[in-house]
Formats: sequence, C-alpha cells, structure tokens
Amino acid sequence: MASWLGGLGSGLGQSLGQVGDSLSSLTGQISSFTKDILLEGAEEVGDAATELHVSNSRLREIESINAAQKFENDRLKKVCSDLEEKHEAAELQIKQLSIEYRNQLQQKEVEISHLKARQNALQEQLQKVQTAAQTAQLGAGVLPAATASASYVPEVRHSSGFEGDDMDFGDIIWSQQEINRLSNEVSRLESEVDHWKQIAVSSKVQGTNDAEQSEICKLQNVVKELKQNLSQEIDEHQHELSVLQDAHRQKLVEISRRHREELREYEERIEELENRLQQDGVSTDAVDDPKLTEQKKKAQSPDGGQVEELQVVKDLEDEIRKLNHKLSSAKAENKNLLKEQEFANLEKIQIAQDYEKLKSDFNALQRSVAEQDALLKEQKQLQSKPSVPQDVASLQQALLEAENEIARLSSLNQGLEKELMSAQHKHENILSSNTEDQNSEINQLRQDLERKEHELNESVAERETLIAELEELDKQNQEATQHVITLKDQMSKQHTETDSIIKQLKLDIDCERKKVSELETEKMKTIKELDSQKEKLSHCSYALNDLHITKQQLQDNIKDLQEQLRKAQECNSHSKKEIGDLQQRLKEREEELHVSLSKLTEKSNEESNTCQDLILKEREAEIAKLQNEVSENKQINEDLQKSLSNLRTENGKLIAAIEELKQELSDAISEKKKVHLEKDTLVEALKMEKRQLESELNEAESRLLEQARNYKQTIEELSSARSMDTTALQLEHERLVKLQQEKDFKLAELKKTIEQMEIDHQETKEMLTTSLGGQKQLTDLIKEKEVFIEKYKNQALQAKQELEEYMKVSKKQDVLKQNLEEKDRSLAVMKEENNHLKEEIERLKDQQSRSTPVVEPKTLDIIIELESEVTQLKVIKNNLEEEIKVHKKTIEDQNQATVKLQQSLQEQRKEIDESKLQCQQMNVTHERLFLEKDEEIKNLQKTIEQIKTQLHKERQIIQTDASDLFQETKVQTLNGENGNEKHDLSKAEIERLVKGIKEREMEIKLLNEKNVSLSQQIDQLSKDEVGKLTRIIQEKDLEIQALNARVSSASYRQDVLSLQQQLQAYVLEREQVLAVLSEKTRENSQLKTEYRNIMDMVAAKEAALVRLQEENRRLSNISENSSQDMSRETIQNLSRIIREKDIEIDALSQKCQTLLTVLQTSSTGAENGAGGVNSNQFEELLQERDKLKQQVKKMEEWKQQVITTVQNMQHESAHLQEELHRLQAQISVESDSTSRLQVDYNGLIQSYEQNEKKLKSFSQELAQVQHSIGQLYNTKDLLLSKLDLVTPSVATAATVSQLSGVQCSPPEALSEECKLLQNELEQLKKKLQEKDSTIRILQENNQRLSDSVATASEIERKSQEGAESEMRQIKEKHDVLQKSLREKDILIKSKSDQLLSVSENLSNKENENELLKQAVTNLKERTLILEMDIRKLKEENEKIVARCREKETEFRALQETNMQFSMMLKEKEFESHSMKEKALAFEKLLKDKEQGKTGELNQLLNEVKSMQEKAVTFQQERDQVMVALKQKQMESSALQSEVQHLHEKEQRLNQELERLRNHLLEMEDSYTREALAAEDREVKLRKKVLILEEKLASSSTAVENASHQASLQVESLQEQLNLVSKQRDESMLQLTISQDQVKQYALSLANLQMVLEQFQQEEKAMYSAELERHQKQSAEWKKKAENLEEKVVSLQVSLEEANAALDAASRLTEQLDIKEEQIEELKKEGEIRREMLEDVQNKLMNLMNSTEGKVDKLLMRNLFIGHFHTPKNKRLEVLRLMGSILGLKKEELDQLLSEEQRGVTRWVTGWLGGGAGSKSVPSTPLRPTHQNIFNSSFSELFVKFLETESCPSLPPPKLSVHHMKPLGAAGAGKTSSTPPNSQIQDSPVSGMGRRPDANPFLAPRSAAVPLITPASSSGHLLMKPISDALPTFTPLPVSPDASAGAVLKDLLKQ
Repeated sequence: MASWLGGLGSGLGQSLGQVGDSLSSLTGQISSFTKDILLEGAEEVGDAATELHVSNSRLREIESINAAQKFENDRLKKVCSDLEEKHEAAELQIKQLSIEYRNQLQQKEVEISHLKARQNALQEQLQKVQTAAQTAQLGAGVLPAATASASYVPEVRHSSGFEGDDMDFGDIIWSQQEINRLSNEVSRLESEVDHWKQIAVSSKVQGTNDAEQSEICKLQNVVKELKQNLSQEIDEHQHELSVLQDAHRQKLVEISRRHREELREYEERIEELENRLQQDGVSTDAVDDPKLTEQKKKAQSPDGGQVEELQVVKDLEDEIRKLNHKLSSAKAENKNLLKEQEFANLEKIQIAQDYEKLKSDFNALQRSVAEQDALLKEQKQLQSKPSVPQDVASLQQALLEAENEIARLSSLNQGLEKELMSAQHKHENILSSNTEDQNSEINQLRQDLERKEHELNESVAERETLIAELEELDKQNQEATQHVITLKDQMSKQHTETDSIIKQLKLDIDCERKKVSELETEKMKTIKELDSQKEKLSHCSYALNDLHITKQQLQDNIKDLQEQLRKAQECNSHSKKEIGDLQQRLKEREEELHVSLSKLTEKSNEESNTCQDLILKEREAEIAKLQNEVSENKQINEDLQKSLSNLRTENGKLIAAIEELKQELSDAISEKKKVHLEKDTLVEALKMEKRQLESELNEAESRLLEQARNYKQTIEELSSARSMDTTALQLEHERLVKLQQEKDFKLAELKKTIEQMEIDHQETKEMLTTSLGGQKQLTDLIKEKEVFIEKYKNQALQAKQELEEYMKVSKKQDVLKQNLEEKDRSLAVMKEENNHLKEEIERLKDQQSRSTPVVEPKTLDIIIELESEVTQLKVIKNNLEEEIKVHKKTIEDQNQATVKLQQSLQEQRKEIDESKLQCQQMNVTHERLFLEKDEEIKNLQKTIEQIKTQLHKERQIIQTDASDLFQETKVQTLNGENGNEKHDLSKAEIERLVKGIKEREMEIKLLNEKNVSLSQQIDQLSKDEVGKLTRIIQEKDLEIQALNARVSSASYRQDVLSLQQQLQAYVLEREQVLAVLSEKTRENSQLKTEYRNIMDMVAAKEAALVRLQEENRRLSNISENSSQDMSRETIQNLSRIIREKDIEIDALSQKCQTLLTVLQTSSTGAENGAGGVNSNQFEELLQERDKLKQQVKKMEEWKQQVITTVQNMQHESAHLQEELHRLQAQISVESDSTSRLQVDYNGLIQSYEQNEKKLKSFSQELAQVQHSIGQLYNTKDLLLSKLDLVTPSVATAATVSQLSGVQCSPPEALSEECKLLQNELEQLKKKLQEKDSTIRILQENNQRLSDSVATASEIERKSQEGAESEMRQIKEKHDVLQKSLREKDILIKSKSDQLLSVSENLSNKENENELLKQAVTNLKERTLILEMDIRKLKEENEKIVARCREKETEFRALQETNMQFSMMLKEKEFESHSMKEKALAFEKLLKDKEQGKTGELNQLLNEVKSMQEKAVTFQQERDQVMVALKQKQMESSALQSEVQHLHEKEQRLNQELERLRNHLLEMEDSYTREALAAEDREVKLRKKVLILEEKLASSSTAVENASHQASLQVESLQEQLNLVSKQRDESMLQLTISQDQVKQYALSLANLQMVLEQFQQEEKAMYSAELERHQKQSAEWKKKAENLEEKVVSLQVSLEEANAALDAASRLTEQLDIKEEQIEELKKEGEIRREMLEDVQNKLMNLMNSTEGKVDKLLMRNLFIGHFHTPKNKRLEVLRLMGSILGLKKEELDQLLSEEQRGVTRWVTGWLGGGAGSKSVPSTPLRPTHQNIFNSSFSELFVKFLETESCPSLPPPKLSVHHMKPLGAAGAGKTSSTPPNSQIQDSPVSGMGRRPDANPFLAPRSAAVPLITPASSSGHLLMKPISDALPTFTPLPVSPDASAGAVLKDLLKQ
C-alpha cells in the first residue's frame, strides 16, 4: 500500500510540474500574442461570431456527456445496492437454514438419548434377571463382573463433551446440545425414580404375583442350564466311545503292518543269505597250485561215500518236516491271539450297549425338562406384563424355591454320574481281566520260544555234522549238499519269522495296556472340560442377548435415517424444478440480448457518435444485470446440488458405521472361537507326541530283545562248533556262522537306524516347520514393520518440507500481487495525466485556429513541445505494457509450478490411500483367516477320522483274506497314509504362509492410516493457497485486457476526448465498486477456506468409511478366490520341493550303500580291531547324513519363504493398480466438486457435528461389546482355576480395567482410529499372555505324562526283574524320554524367548504410534496457528481498505484543485485577449483622432466592446457552471460511498451484538449444566471405584490360590524328578554291564574270523576244479544270456521290467517244487544210486543255470552300458572283458573282434539303431518332464558305481580262465550283499507299492528281481509322481574327460 500511495504522489508531482512549465511558457507567449492581435485590427470581427458558435457546440457536447455520466453513475449505484441486498438476503437464508438444521439435530439427539435411556433400563433389568439366575446356579462368583458391566454402560457418553479449552462457535452449540440432552436425562431419571417408588408401594400389596414371576424366570434358567448339561454329557460320552474304537482300530492296523513288514524282511534276508552262500562258495579262488593238485587227486579217488550221502538227504528231509510242523504251530498260536483280540472287541461292544442305556435315561430326563418348559410357557402367556424384580421379599422367596429345584436336579445329575462311574469300573475290570489273560499267554509264548530255540540249536548241530560229511564227497556231491543247505536256510528263516510274529504280538499287548491307562486319564480330563464348557455356554448366551438388543437399536437408527433421506430427496426435486424455471428465463433473456444487439448494430449506422455511446451504455447495463441474474441462478443450483450430495454422503456414512459394528461383533465371536480351538489343537498335539514316544519305546525294547537272542544263538553255535572235530570242516562252519551272524546284526542295525532316521526325519520336519517357520515369519514381519515405519517417517519429513516450500511460494505470490496492484495504480495515474494533456492540446489548437496566420510559427512551437510530451508519455505507456506482460509471464510460471505441486500432492495422496487400503485389507483378512484356520483344523480332524476308518476296514480285510493278500493291503494303506500326510503338511504350510501375509498387511494398514491424516492436512493448506492466488491472477488479467481494449479503441481525436472524460468518471466509480467488491470477495474467500477445511475433514472421513465398506466386500471375494489359487500354487511348489528333497535323500542312501559294501569287504580282510573301525565310520557317515538333511531343510524353508514373498508382491501389485485407477477417477470427481462448494458452510458444520456424535455413540456401543468380551474372559479364567490350571487371572483383570479405561476416555475428532489401533494391540498382547499360560500348562502336563510313563516302566521292571532283555528295554525307553523331554524343554524355552521378543517389538511399535500421534497433534496446532494468522490478515486487510478510502478522498480533492487551476488559466488567457483588443482599439482611436475620422470608428469600437464583454461574460458563466458541476458530482459520490460504508458498519455491529448476546446466554446455560453433570459424574465414579476395589480383592484371592496350587505341583514334580534320576543311574549301570558283554562278544567274533579265513583258503582250492567244468558250459550260457538281454531291451521299450522279474521268480518256485518231487523219487529209488546221482546232477545243473543267469543279467547289463560309454579305441578291451566273463576262449574272441561288424557289436548296434547311438546315454525309460536331467555325467558315474560294486580288487585285466569266472560270481554276490531295497522301502512311511516301480538300472539286485509277486505293477516308476522313499540319485561331480572305459581300467589296475 505504501508503494502504491508513493506512486500516486509521484504521478501528481509530475503532472503539477508539467502544468507549471506550461504556465511559464504561456506567460512568455502572452506578450507576443497581444502584439499580434493589435496588428490584426479590423479582421477579428468575423472570427468572434464563429468562436461563439464553436463555444456553444462545445457547451452542448459537454452537457450531453455530463448527462450520460450521471445516468451511468445512477445505474451503477442501483446495481451495487441490488447486489448488497441480495448478499444480505442470501446470508439471512443461510442463517435460517443453519438454525433449522441445528433444531432438527437437537430433536434427533434428544430422541436418541431417550432411546438409549430406554435401552439402558432394559439392559439393567436383563442383567438383574441374569444375576438372579447365576446366583441360583453358581453362587456369587460371577456377580461382580455383571454389576460392573451394568455400571459401565450408561456413563460413557458424558465425558466426551467437555475436553477442548479453545471452543469454536460450533463446539459451543454442540456443548449446549449435550447439556440439554443431559438435563433431559436427569429429568427422565427423576420421573423413573418416582415411577419405581409407586410400583414399590403397589408391589407390597401384590407380593405374591412378583414372587411367582421371579420363580418362573429362575426355573426357566435352571431348565435351560440342565438341557445344556445333558447335551454336553451326551456329546462327551459319544466322543469317548469313538476314541476307544479308534484306538482299537489303530492297534489292529499296527499289528498287521508289523507282521507284513517282518515277513518282507525275512524274505529279503533269505535272498541275501543265498547270495552270501554263493559269494562264499565262489570267493575262495586265490589258492596256490599245489592245493589245486591235491583237490584233483581227491576228486579222482573212488566214490565210496554215496550211501552216507543218501542218509544225510533223508535226515535233512526229516528236519524240514519238523520245521514245517513248528511253523504250523506258530501260525496256530497267531490265530489264537487274533481270537483273543476279537473277544476284547466284543467286550467293548458290551460297554457301548451300556452307554446307550445311559443315553436313554438321559433322553427320559430331557423329556421331563421339556414338559417343565411347556408349563412355564403357559404361565408366561397368562401373565402378559413383564416381571419386574424390584420387590426384595418376593425375590428371596423365589430364590429359595429355585435352590430347592436345583438341589433336586443336582441329585438326579449325581445319580447319572454314579451310573457312569459304575460303567467305567466295569470297563476297567474287563480291561484288567484282558491284561491278566494276555500275561498268561505271554508266559506260554516264552516257554514255546525257549523250546523252539533248543530245537533250533539241535538242528544247527545236525546241520554242522552234515556239512562235515558232505565236504568229503566229490564236486557233484558238494553241489547237491549246497542246494540242500539253501533249502534248510529258508526253513530256518521261516522259523525266525514265526518268532518275530510272537514278539510283535507281545509288544502289541504292552501297547494296549498303556493305551488303556491313557484312556482313563483322558476320561477324567474330558469330565473336567465338560464343566468348563457348560459355564462358557451360559456366558455366551448372555452375550448373544446383548448383541440382539444392540442390533435392534441399530435397525431403528437406520429407519430414522431413511426418513431423513426421503425428505432430502423431496427437497432435491423441488430445487430441480426451480432450476428448470431459471434456465428457461435465462434462455428468454439471452434471446432478448441477441435482439437488442442486432438493433444496436442497425442504429449505430444511422445515429451519430454521441447517440451510439448512450445506447451502448444502456445495453451494457442490461447485459451486466442479466449476467448477475444468471450467476445467481447458477449459485442457487449449485447450492441445491451440494445439499443433496451432503445428505447422500451422510446416509452412506451411517450405513458404513452399521456395517462396521456388525463386522466388529462377528470378529469378537470369531476371536472367542479361535481361542478355544487353539487350546484343543495344543492338547491334541501333546497327545500325538505322547503316542510317538510310546511307539519309540516299544521299538527300542524289541530291538534289545532281538540283539540278546542273536548273541545267545551265536554263542551256542560257536560252542557247538568248538565241540566238533578240529578239522577243515569245523573251521569253515565257524567262519560261516560268524559271517552270517555279523551280517544279520549289521542288517538289523541298518534297518533300525534307517527306520529311526525316517521317524526322526518326520519329527524334525514337523518341529522345524512349526518353530522355524513361526520364528522367521515373526522376524520378517518385524523387519518389514521397521522398514515401513522408516518410510512413513521419511514421507512425513518430505511432507513437512513441501509445506514449507508451499509457504515460501505463497509469500512470493503475495509480493507479486502487491507489485501488480502498484503497476495498475500507476497506469491509472498515467492515463489521467495523458487525458489532461490531450485536453490542453485541444485547447491550444482551438486558440491557434482563432489566431491570425501571422501568429502560426509561435503556436507551432507550442504544439511541437506538446507532441514531444505526448510521445514521451506513449513511451512510458509502452514500457508499462511490457512490464505487465512480464508480470503475466511470471504469473503463468507460478501457475505451472502450482499445477506441478498439485500433481505431486495427488501422487502422495494416492500412495497414502493405497497404504490405507492395504491396512484395511489386512484387518479384514486377519479376522477372516482366524475363521478359515478353525475350519481347516476341523477338516483335518475329519480327514484323520476318515483315515482311521479306512485302516479299520483294511484290518477287517486282513482278517478275512489269506496270508498272500497281506502285501496288497499294505500297499494300499501305506499309499493312503502317504497321501494324507502330504495333504496335512501342505495345509499346515499354507496356513503359516497366509498368517505371515496377514500380519504384515495389518501393520502396513496401521501405519498408512496415520500417514493419511497428515497428508490430508497438508493438501488442505496447499489447495486453499493455490485457489486464492489463481483467482486474484485471473481478476488482474481481466482488468488488464479491458484496459488494453479501451486504449486500442481510442482512434479518432474527437472520440478520444469524449472517451477520456468518460474514462475519468468510470475509473472513479469503478474503483469504488471494486473496493466494495474486494471486501465482499475477501469475506467470501475467507468463508470458503473455512468451509473447504471442514468439507475436506468430512470428506476424508466419509471416503474412509466408503473405502472400508468397498474393500471389505472386495476382499471377501478376493480372499475366496486367492485362497484357492494360493493353495494350488503352494501345493505345486511343495510337491516340487518334496521331489527335490527325495532325490537328495536317495543320493545319500546310495552313498550309504556304497560305504557299507566297502566296510563289509574291508571287514572280511581286516584283523581283530576291524569291528571298532566299522562302527566309527558308520557313525561318522550318519552324522554327515544328518548335516546334509538339515541343510536340505534350510534350503526348503528358504524356498518357501521366497515363494510366499513373490506371491504377496504379486497380490499387492494387483491391488495397487486397482487402487490407482480408482483414485484417478476420484481425483477427477473431486476437482469438479471443489468448484461448486461455497454456500452450505453452516449446514455442513451441523452434519459434521451430527456424524461425530453418531460415531461417538457407535464407539460407546463398541465399548459395551468389548466389555462383554471382557466378562467372557473372566468366566474363562474362573473355569481354568477350577480345572487346576494356573492361568494369570491378573491379566484378565487388567484387560477389564483397560477396557473400562477405553470406554471412559473421550474420543477426539481425528484420534479415534489411533485409539482403535491401540485397543487391537492390547487385545493381541492379552492373547499372547493367554497362549503363554497354555504353553506352561502343557509343559506341566507333559512332565506329568513323562512321570506316569516312568512309573509304568518301574512297575514293569518289578514284575519282570529276572529278564535282562526287559531291563535294557526300560533303559532305552528312559533315555529316549529324557532326550525328548530335553528337546521339548529347549523348544518351549525358545518359544518363550520368541514371545518375549515379539512383546518387546509390540511395545516399540506402540511407542512409535504415540510419536505419530504427537506429530498429528503438532500439525493440528499448526493449523490453528495458521487460522489465527488468517484472522490477523483479515483485520490488516480491513485497515488497508480504510486507508484506501482516505487516499481516494484526498485524490478527489487534488483533482478538484487541478480543475480550478485550469479554469483560472482559461480566464487569464481570455483577459489577455481582451486587453490586446482594447490596446488595438485605443491605437486606432488615436490614429482616427489624428486623421479626424472619429465618428464612425467610435461607433465600431463601442460595438466591438459590447460584443467582447458579452463573450467574456459567456465564457465566465460557462467556466463557473463546469466547475460547479464537477464539484457537485465529486461531493455526491463521496457522500454516497460514506453512507453505504456506515450502513454496512451498523449492520455488522448489530449482528455481532446479537451473536454475543446469544453466546452469553448459551454459556450461562452450559456452565450450570456442566456443574450438575460433574456432580453426577462424581457419584458414578465413586460407585465404579467401589466395584473395582471388590474386583481387586477377588482377583488377589484367586492369585493366592493359584500360587499355592503351583507350589504344590512344583513339589510333586521335584519328587518325580528325583525318582527319574534314580532310574537313570540304574539304567546307566546296566548299560555299562551290557557294553562289557558286547566287547567280549566282539573278541570272540574276531577269533572266529581268523578260523574262517583259514577255511576260505582251503575252500578256494576246492572250487578251482569246478571252474573247468563251468568253462565247457559257457557256450550254452552265452546263448541264454543273449536271449535274456534281448528280453531286457524289449522290456525297456514296453516299460514292463517288474513283470518279467516276477515271471522269473515264479519259474524259480516251480523248479523248486519239481526238485522236491525228484528228491521224493530218489528216496523210493534208493537201490539204484548211480542213476539217482546223475538225475540230481542234471537238476542241479538246471538250477545253477537259472540262478547264474540271474546274476549274469545284472553284470552283463552293467558291462553293456559301460561299453557304450567308453571311447571307440578302447571298446575292444571292454568286449574282451565281457567275453572272458561269459566263458569265451581267446581264439573265439579274436575271431569275433576281427569281423567287427558281424559278431557281438552287430547286435549291439542293431538294438540301438546304428553306431551313432553307441555314445549316447543308456536307454532307460524316462518321463516326459524328466528328460535328461542328469546328462551324461550321471550315467557315467552310475556305470562307475555299478563297476565298483560288481568288481572286487583284482589283478590287471588280462586274466586267465580260472580267474574270470569267480569274478562274475563274486560280483553277483556283492551286488546282492549290499543292503537290500527293503531298508529303504520297508519303513512305515513307504509301502510295497514302490518295489515294482524300481528301475533295474537304478537299484540293486533285490529290487530288480523281486521274489514276491506285487499287488499292483501298473506303469513304470518314471511315469508316476515321486514318492517320499523312492530311490532316486543325484549327479555326482566327475570330470567329463574320464570315460567309463578308463574308469574300468583304473579299477582293474587296483
């Protein structure tokens, strides 16, 4: 302003200076001018007349202009007054509307308060009834909670009204409404008190009726509770029955499975022993030449011992018969055991019948209860009025009667319980009788075992004698005896199988005993759980009733809102009609405008310039009026639309709030369910662990028994062997026995270790997946949260920086505005000066035209000077225009900058909205997933029950079918178990992944919501500032354009003069109008900014509600679809990971096999200390395998985490894209709506207050719901304390106090969301505490279980002290239990540490939340400061406006003085002219006098004088009139402006007075009401304090009881620990004793090895003679081998290798039968010895052919593959090796190799399609997805592995014929001696079904040639999915240069 005023001053100074210069020049010129006039003389007469005409015309023009200006001025004044009237009317309308809305709001709030009061009264009644029922049922245990809940409900709503100190007008109104509501409530309560007093007086008279009603209520409650108890007891009994049945089924399934497994093991052991016999027979071929010659001599000696051989054969047959008889007896015993099991089942069925009888009794009771219900209902119908339990006496009577009823019902209940107990005792007696029977049977079985062992020892001794006799026979006799020995071994194995079956049955009996004890304990637990569930049910019913009442209230609210909506719609329709009418008027006005414009154009051509100006002005005035009317109509239309939209948004908000309440209710219920389900799952998991421990103990006991028996057998056999003759036969026998025992032990150990590893693997899998998965998810979540928090902090800082930048930009814009205003004013000043100068130029021109031509040069100089001044002014004008353009450019740049800033703000908003949406999604998904998890747990339980039923069915099938069907059923059941286990694993893993995702999303949402509030405030500030600037800039642009148009239009000189004069008048008036308008616009803009702030707040809340609704719906759909997709994807990923894991496990198992073979070979060659080395190496290998497994598990977990993260990112990206599109649409809509929001400021304040109140009411209802949840938690704690479970009751009390605190705390406008978040965090903390307590309880239960197991083991030890084997079993059990206990203790500790860390993280997050809250409050304070600044700026603005007016008055005064000066100048000029004329006249007179012509001249002079005087008078009059006119105009305009200003001031002052009066009245009312409310609050708070003190006392007593119980439990546990430690010491002593025994056995075995080695050397000489005979038969075997190889190739193509192997096995069995028949014929034909021997020889030859063919098949396959992997140069060596193995001579081989294309290679290449295929990988059948995974490296390595197995350490490759044959035989033996496939396949996880699928290239002999026909051999291994225990192989790292041939050579060189 100062700069603008300075500009005005400088402009005036310049103009006055120019005037002074012109005056000085004029005075100089006057003297010359008078001379010129005197010279002119008589020529001036004609000029005077013309001058009069000109002056008259000028006068007329000036008068017309004056009239036009007057008319224009009047018109503008009218417009101003109209506008002001309209503005005032609009303000009055808005005030009236706001008053109406406030009245309506007050009415609604009063109605709501009435409804709430009614609701509270009903709730109190309900609670009183409930407490009466509870006291009758439970005593006074639950009363404090109920009373607390009743007291908390009504108090909540009072505290919210009196928080803020700095109250706005809206806050004051709201507080007044709150006070009115409270006063209404007080009056209502007083009236109710009077009402109840009257009822009390009347009820004394009517005491009997009340008593009856109260009795009815109590009886109803009792009946309901009894019904619930009955239903619960029935369910529990059914559950117990099902549990018993399932346990029985499981036992039967386990027995059958073990039987099958042992059968299979014994079959495989038979195969291994056959292979070993062959190996032992063939491996002794490295003997010197002298021994060979001795053997030849012995062979040549006469056949004298044939008679002895026949006798031996007969003896063997007798032994075989005896063994068969023993087998049959063992089978009979097995059948007897099965019958006993059936008897046990029958007894269980009887128990079930007893239970059904009990059930019928219960049903009868139920019927009686139903009859009582019917009677009660009839009584209810008779009594229409509701019972009011006010009368104390009647209530007491009713209570006594109800207690009697309860006593009667409890006696009935006790009778039922006694019946149940008797049934249980019966069941226990039956079980005890069963156990006694089983003990007697076990003793009998032991006696049988001892007998059989004795018989076995005798048979072993006989076998040794036979072996001694057979050794003396020839080569042929030796072969026959070997065959007989193999048959005998088979029979002995069958015998061992029967023994193992008996052992299994014993173990099963022990298991059943233990399970019976477990069932008893479970029964007790279930009875306790029943009581707890009854109480829970009753509490749940109360909570449900509360929820129903709240639902009805919400429905009433919805109806009210719908009525309001209808009213709003009607208003909207009316407004639409009005808008239509206004639009029609607008069209008519526009048509009139067009007509008037056309008329104007026609008249402009006809009329003069003056008329055109007048018409134009009139038309412009009409147009302005029409435009104003149009704008008013538009504003009205916009106001109506805004009111409609506001009503709609309010409706939407209310609906959203209702939906939120519903969701919160459902969430509360789901959380409650989830807690119960979690407890159930924990109990089930502990039970499962207990069962696993028991199974492990049983297995350990069986292992110890088997080892003891094996050691006994070896000692007995060794003693018998030593008693025999010390010959070569004795040595051989001892060696064989020793080898056999060693290998049996190793096999048994390996099997057991493999089974243990698999069991451990499964356990570790489960443990690690649960514990590690949980840990990693928690740690990841914490990290992600920290990252999010950092991000949001950075965003908050950025937002602050942007705010500061926006502030700076706004300051710059203000500076630019001021500059623009200064320029505008300077422009106006320059224009005025320009006009003055132009007028002076015109005047001078007129004077020139009057003056004579003599005077022209002087006037020209003046004109030139003036023109130079004009040019200077033009230059100045151009400069100013350029400056204006520069300013425009800067304004445009600023606009662009503001646009960019708006875009960045929008982007930030989008990000914040997205994060908010994610938060909301996570809330919803977190709640839903609890429910989904519960459902999935139920599904898993169902699947477990289905598996049990399937197993039961399979057991029945096993009982009915023959022994041959065992294998088929096992395949099916085990496959089913595998499938189910996989399914369960995948589900569990999916649940974990989903949980992790949800927890992350929850925390993201929380942070996003906080960020949104900050960003919204920033957006509001920036929007308001930018909007103001843009409007001001547009106004300035319009003004500049108008000025440019006027400057350009001034073309003609005459027009210029008139227009400039008009401009001066217009400028003055325009400035006045603009001053008024600027005041109005400023006021409007201030109102708009305030309105927008409030609108933004409201819109933000509405948008948040709407988004929550939409996202809840959308997420419900997405979660259903995504959960299915997720489950599919996760299942696929898991299957892929399982395959990879299986491959790695198989590779490790292959390594183990190779290492075992190496160890075995080294053990035979090693000396005394070999046993220790083998065991150490084996332990090291196992450790390595464990490490590798752990690494594999880690990798799998990492993979799963990566997969989950990828899926999360995909889902989040999809959500973000959708939200982006949606937000863009919203932004476009908001940009349109912001242009309309102006008028409904007060109405929106009211709606905002209303919404706040509704939100507060909803929060109160939420608090009530939370309080009911707190009550449920209290009841739960009481139940837990009853069940002797120590739970932290203090935590529940704390939850109640926290909830009440939450209720009492007043919710502010913006911090409600934060408080909700805090509540959620507190709830989560409570859940964590509860879970901790359950974990502790489970730990105690686990310790109790372990103690019970220990006591059971002690009892068994006392009963079976004599047997060392049972002692060992108990030791192992004890160790395993201790290990498991330690592991579990460690796990529990780790879990507790994790929970502590999680709680710490939560506390950190809470601190961060508090920091964010502080930031929010700081921002609020900033907004308040900004509002204060705005108010200050308003005041300054008003002061500046006042100063402007003062300056304008000064400016007008200066203009008037200027005009007076110009008039004075004109007068002086006129006087100078008259003086000159007089001088000339005097000169003429003098001349005439001199000449004498005086008469005529005098007359002329007189005339001239008179004329001049007239002219002077005329001019003076004209000048005076002009000056007077201008003064009048200036005075009138100044007076009008002052009058208007005073009027406005008066109106404002009156309004403020009225407002202050109202405010004072309201404040007085509010203070009085506050005082009353404070007194009420004090009373209520005191009541609350008393209730809380009572609660504290009760909780402290509960804590003391719990601590006492805990101390007792600790003492008992310590005693149990002492017992356990004693047992451990005893078991350690026994272990040391057993280890000493093991060492002794190892020494004896080492001695036996020495003897066996000597025997082997002798035997090698014997077998060297046999090689010559075998060489002759090699040609025939070669042909057979070729045929077999062709068959192998065909099988590879057709994928039917297993079937061929089965056919070969069937052929073997047929041949064995034929040979048995032949042996019988030999007995009959005893006399003809030679013929019989020949037949035996032929049959043995056939047998050897068949068996040798099998062995050679594998070897030839390996060599055949090796041939194709060797380079072409060295393939001849491989073929020679093959030939030497097949028995070809060197000559024949050379011939074949010389032909190259014809012999062996031709058919080799022919099979594989030419020579090109020879280098390729062997044609193993591959799966299409499995193509060439391992490449050539795997095949080469596999060939190397086969070669190492098939080739022992030999001399160089060029071997003699004698050495070639044993190589093949030994190879065959060693392939078979590797641990059989059963080690991998016979685990409890895998089934028989895997066996036929094994690839002959990828498996040892036992897999390739199975001896048993499998059940289902459909399809090849590679065409099926990879199973858990399938033997697959990983590629081993080998250099690609090393070919298979080179590998062969290296091996042979070794």
